Amino acid sequence: MKKRILFLLALFCSLTILFVLQKPLFISCNASEALNLKDYLDVMYHGISLDATMAGYLCIIPLLLTLVSVWLHSFALRKWLLPYYWLIALFLAIIFVADCALYAFWGFKLDATIFNYLDSPGEAFASVSVGYILIRLILVLLCAFVWVYILRCVTPRQLISCKRRVATSALLLLMGGGLFIVIRGGVSESTANIGQVYYSSNQFLNHAAVNPCFSLLSSWGKNERFEDMYDFFSEEERASLFDGLYPASRDNDGQTTSLLKTHRPNILLIMLEGFGGSFVESLGGVEGVAPNLDTLRHEGVWFTNLYANSYRTDRGTISILSGYPGLPKTSVMKIPAKSRTLPSIAGKLAEAGYQTDFLYGGDINFTNMKSYLLGSGYQRVTADTDFTIRERNSNAWGVNDDITFEHLYNTLCQRTDTTARWFTTFLTLSSHEPFQVPFNRFPDDPILNSFAYTDSCLGNFINRLKKEKLWDNLLIICLPDHGVTYRPAGLNNHTDPRVFHIPMLWLGGAVKKPCTIQTLASQTDLPATLLNQLNIEHVDFLFSRDVLSSNYLYPFAFYTFNNGLGFRDSTGISVYDNDAQKAIFEHPESPNGEISLRMKRGQAILQSVFDDLGGR
Repeated sequence: MKKRILFLLALFCSLTILFVLQKPLFISCNASEALNLKDYLDVMYHGISLDATMAGYLCIIPLLLTLVSVWLHSFALRKWLLPYYWLIALFLAIIFVADCALYAFWGFKLDATIFNYLDSPGEAFASVSVGYILIRLILVLLCAFVWVYILRCVTPRQLISCKRRVATSALLLLMGGGLFIVIRGGVSESTANIGQVYYSSNQFLNHAAVNPCFSLLSSWGKNERFEDMYDFFSEEERASLFDGLYPASRDNDGQTTSLLKTHRPNILLIMLEGFGGSFVESLGGVEGVAPNLDTLRHEGVWFTNLYANSYRTDRGTISILSGYPGLPKTSVMKIPAKSRTLPSIAGKLAEAGYQTDFLYGGDINFTNMKSYLLGSGYQRVTADTDFTIRERNSNAWGVNDDITFEHLYNTLCQRTDTTARWFTTFLTLSSHEPFQVPFNRFPDDPILNSFAYTDSCLGNFINRLKKEKLWDNLLIICLPDHGVTYRPAGLNNHTDPRVFHIPMLWLGGAVKKPCTIQTLASQTDLPATLLNQLNIEHVDFLFSRDVLSSNYLYPFAFYTFNNGLGFRDSTGISVYDNDAQKAIFEHPESPNGEISLRMKRGQAILQSVFDDLGGR
C-alpha cells in the first residue's frame, strides 16, 4: 500500500514542479523589461494552482493502473506507463516550446487560436527561418527526454499484490476523489480557469503564471453555440445598453458631410499590414517611418482618431470589408457558413455595377480568406500563385510590396474604359514578421525598416498614379488591418489602446478638398461611411455607422483582443479581460471600483455580436 501511495504522490509532485519550473524559462524568453527575483517567485506561486490542475489530469491514468495492480499478483508498472510518459512528454514539450516562441509574436498565451493557422503550415512558419524551427524541434525533444527521465525515475519497476486489497483500493479511490477536487480547482462554485492565476496589473506576469497546456485545452472545443457565449447581461439589460449605439441607416434621416466630387468614383482600398499609429509621426508615432503617408495626409481626408477592431489580419479584414467587429477567440473568416452571410462593401458595389477584385501577394487560402472574399462579392482574386516563383519567394510571406504595388499599378493603368466602374482591394504583406525587406533606412531596427519600406512603396505608387488619367475619378482609401505592439515606442502590452489607434486616409482626384476628421470612430465604420458617400444603403451592416452623418451623436471606438475588449468614448477608456473577469484598465477610474457605463456598453456590444453570429 505504502509504495503505491508514495508513487502517486511523487508523480503528482514531480509533474507540478516541472510545470512550475517552466515559468522562469518562459519569463526569460519573453520578458521585455528587467524583473526581480520576487516577480519570478510570485509568478510561480500564483500559477501553481493551474499547474496542480494539469498534474491532476495527467495522474488519472497512472492512478487507474495502480488500482488495477492491487488485484494482480505482479504488475510491470513502469513498462506499462513508459509509452504514456513519452506521449504526454512530447505533447507537453511541444506546447511549452510553442508557447515560448509564439508569445513574442502574439502577445498572449497559447490557445486554440493556433488551430486556425495549422491548415496552412507553410504560411504559419513563414515568419521564421528553418534554423529557428530546427532549434525549437531540438528543444522539444530535449524537454521531452527530461520529462520522461524524471517520471521514469519516480515510477516503480514492479508492483506486487498486497494483502489488504480492499483497503488499498478504497484509499486509492479516495486519492482519486482528491485528484478530482484538484482538477476542478477546489470545492467552491468556480471551477479551474485561467483568471484564477491573474494577480498583477502587469499583464505579462499574469500570462507567465498561466499554464500553457491548460490554456490550450481549456479553449479547445469550446461551445460553438455563439449566442451562449459572453452573456454578461440579461437580454433586457443587454438590449437597453446596446440601444442607439449603431443606428440603422433606415433611421438615419440626418445629413452626411460629402467628401467626394461624384457618387460613383472608382475605388482603390489599400489595407496596410499592421500599420498602426505608432509608426506614423503625426499620430504620435516614431519619426521618419512613414514620411509619405504623413505628406499625403495634407492632400486628402485624414482620419486621426480611428481605432482598429481587432489584432489579426483575418479579423481586421472582416471588420473593414463587412463592418463586423473582430471577435476575441473566434475567427469568422474561418467559418464559411457564417462569413458568407455577412454583408460586404464588395457585394454592395457589385450590385451597383462595379467590377470587384482583390490583390494579395501571399497565400489567399490562409485562414480561409479566399472562401470569404469570393463569397462576399469579389469577382476576381489575384494571389501568390499568379506571380513567378522568384517573386513569390521575395518575402517569407510571399511577394514583396514593391512587386505587388507594381503589379497593381500596371493593372489599373490597363483599365482604359472610362465608363466602367471598379472596386479594387489590395492587402500588403511586407510589414510583418520576420520583417525582412529590400530596404535599409533603419538598418538597426528591422521592424521600423519594414514599415518604412511599405510607406516608400506606397508613396512611389501614389506619385506615379497621379500622372495617370484615371486619377481624376479615383478614390483611394488607405488604412491598416490592425496595429502591432512595438516595445521601443512603449507599446509592451497587446491590450494597450494605443496599439489599436490606426490612421485612415482618403485621397485621389475624386476627393473634394483636403481636410482632417478628428471624430472618434472604429474600423467597422468604413462600410456605412463609404456607402453613404455613394448613396448606397447600408442597413444590413449592423455594426457600422456613418461617422460623417449629423446623426452620429455618440462617437466611440470598440476593439477586442485575445479574450478581452476595449471601449473608448469622450469620457475615457475601459479595458476588460474576460480571463480575469475584471477591468484591467479604467481611465478615469470609476468611484468605489464600480463597473463603468463605458465598460458595460463594450460588454453589451460583444454580447450582441455573439448573439448575432449565433443566429447566422
